[in-house]
Order: sequence, then structure tokens, then C-alpha cells
Amino acid sequence: MGAPGKARTVIEAEGLGKAYRKWHGAGARVLEGLTLGRRKGHELAWALRGVDLQLARGAALGLCGANGAGKSTLLKVLAGTTAPTEGRFRVRGPVASLLELGTGFHPDFTGRENVALFGVLAGHPRREVRRRMEAILEFSELGAAVDDPVRTYSTGMGMRLGFAAALGFEPEVLILDEVFAVGDLAFQEKCVQRLFDFKAAGHTILLCSHSLYDLRQLCDEALWLDGGSVRARGDSTTVTNRYATWHGGRERELVPSTSGPDAPQLGQLELLCEGRPPTGALPSGADLELDLHWRDPRTERRPLQLGVAFYRQDRTLVAAATTQESGLHLEGPEGRARLVLPRLSLLSGSYAVVVYLLDEAGVVRFEERALDQELVVEAGTRELGLVRLEHRWVLDADASIPGPGALRRSA
Repeated sequence: MGAPGKARTVIEAEGLGKAYRKWHGAGARVLEGLTLGRRKGHELAWALRGVDLQLARGAALGLCGANGAGKSTLLKVLAGTTAPTEGRFRVRGPVASLLELGTGFHPDFTGRENVALFGVLAGHPRREVRRRMEAILEFSELGAAVDDPVRTYSTGMGMRLGFAAALGFEPEVLILDEVFAVGDLAFQEKCVQRLFDFKAAGHTILLCSHSLYDLRQLCDEALWLDGGSVRARGDSTTVTNRYATWHGGRERELVPSTSGPDAPQLGQLELLCEGRPPTGALPSGADLELDLHWRDPRTERRPLQLGVAFYRQDRTLVAAATTQESGLHLEGPEGRARLVLPRLSLLSGSYAVVVYLLDEAGVVRFEERALDQELVVEAGTRELGLVRLEHRWVLDADASIPGPGALRRSA
């Protein structure tokens, strides 16, 4: 990105809105046409309204919100696949979008033919399409299947081809709508690295996902849509946390990944309380340790990350810790790490402890595993809530506090 305050604006929208017509009955459309619109047979259902947006070159913006909030509609408008009902927008530079897997591909054309068609329709000269073709097909890892009709592809194969084509022509803006999670672990990891390289090169990303974790890791900023309107805009951590709190603290996570024999794996996991395996409920405030073993059988190793999360029985995330947040990472063929939690702040309750083994960016999950037994904590006090807050009360003996509920220093 350029110097602060001088970054070029790539996407801008003002008062953007999109409405769809809801017809009152089977003959309402005909009646409205016959009366030249004097008798209205429809009403407008606004999927998006009053959206203002500015996105600088090199930024990554994530969209969050419940189903029907208008996220996909906004992406479709900015990608140019549907026209807005009101407002205006401008996108500077070439745009590549993956709004639905397989969109824009002809099912009877081969993968190679569809990549060529994709490039030509995006406005690239045929000479440039031919020059980039082999690199795109190599990235897709489809092998001989590139010369088979796309209708014979699986969903994952279609995703590979679409992602490779979208990034292969180096657009200025990349728009992704809930397609990132498809594909095997190795290809997910390659896609994540490609997205980070794409952003580092000064290109712009607009990403929609129900995984708030992915939005925090991949995006600098986030936009929360609610009922078609902007509810909040700001840094991705703040906005997604606000949305998670409003939504009851429950995030829809990706389907847990299963490690293959050649993927990084978790080994033995051991929970210790004050140096010994716990035999029952733990007292709140005890010293807790978690020993984690891992191995990486890959020949081309890259750093790994560990994460540990504590979930309540209703799957509410209570607390988490990662090596990434501590500025650490794992290297080598295998190793051991220990998470030290002095003076456990959890209050009474049962908690599931889940360990995650992640790629260097902290996005792709190689494996996640819950401890065999839940962590049961007994506080032995009247404290309420899930965690104990470090705190102290200070009473001013000289202050005069009026009212029947005034605080007084204890004798």
C-alpha cells in the first residue's frame, strides 16, 4: 500500500441499494403491464439500501451478517452481475469474482476452454490468455482433467479451476463469496498463501464468509450488514466481535478438517493441574498446564501454529490462546509445546477444551481435537459468570455519597 492518506481508492459506493419486486399474484404482472403501470401489482423488497463504501488499494474487507443480511447482494452489485436500484458505485481496475462455484463456466467446455473463455470475457487479449494458460492450469492441479468437460468435475475441482482462473489473470479487485472453504487441505493452504501474496502486491480483496475467524485472519477491515443496511464498519476484530456478541456469541465454524497421513498432525495431549493429571473437578484459580505434541511429515515444511479454545456446553467460545498471538510458531519435523495458564480464571462450569493445529497464517486447519474429558471447574465462591475478573474496590472515606444506598467503609 502507499503512504498513509495517499492510498488510491479502488471501490467506492454511495447510497447503494438493490430492491426486488414482489408480485401480488399470478396476474398482477400482466395487469400492471396492461395499465402501463397505473395499477401497481407489486411492492419492493429491499435487499440492500443506503450502503456507503470506500476501499483503498491493497485493503481486504470482510462482510459479516446473518443470512439475508444483503452480503451476497452487495458483492453481486460490485461485481457487476446485477444492477443497483438506487445509488451509484465505481470499481477501478479489472475485477475477478467467485460468487458461486462454477459460475461463468460452460458445462460442455473443457477446463482449458473455460479458462480461455474466462480470460477473453474479462477483456484480456488472446495472446495474454495463451501466455498465462499453463501457469493457471498448473495452479489448479487438475492434471489431465483440464481437457475433460466441466460437467464431469466435482465441486472441489470446479473450485480449483475457478480460483486459479480468477487469480491467474491478476485482477485489481478479487471478490469472493463463501467459496473459500471448498477443497482439500493442501489446496486450501496454497490458496491462503496466494491470497496473502495477492494482497501484499497491492491488490484489493472483498470477502464474504460466515466464519468470523477467517475474516479476522484475512481481512484488515469488516463491514457488518443487518437487514440490508450497514450496522458497523471498522477493523475486522472489533466488528466481528460486535457481531458475534449481537448474534449470541455463536460463530458458524468451518467443518473440522481431518488430517491425512502426509499432513501435520497432533500427537499426545495431556492436561495437568499443578503438575499432575486432574482426577476430578479443578478449583478455580488453580495453575493449569496443557502439553501438546505435534509432527509434520511434509518434505517441504512451513511454520505451523497452535491454538487452544475453551467452549461452554452450548458451544459458546469462552476463551482462547494461540501461538500466533504470542508471536511464536512451530518448526521442524516434530515437537512439543506447553500452554501455561496460571491462576485459572474460569468459574464454575463444564468446558470442552479443543486444540487446533493450523498453518502459518492461522487460517487452514490441519487438525482439531477435543480433549477426551471435559474440564470441570468449581469456584467455591458466590461469583457469577464464566470468568473471574481481576479487580479491587476503592472506597473514599472522605467522600460524601448521598442516598440510601451509599457505600460505607467496613469497620
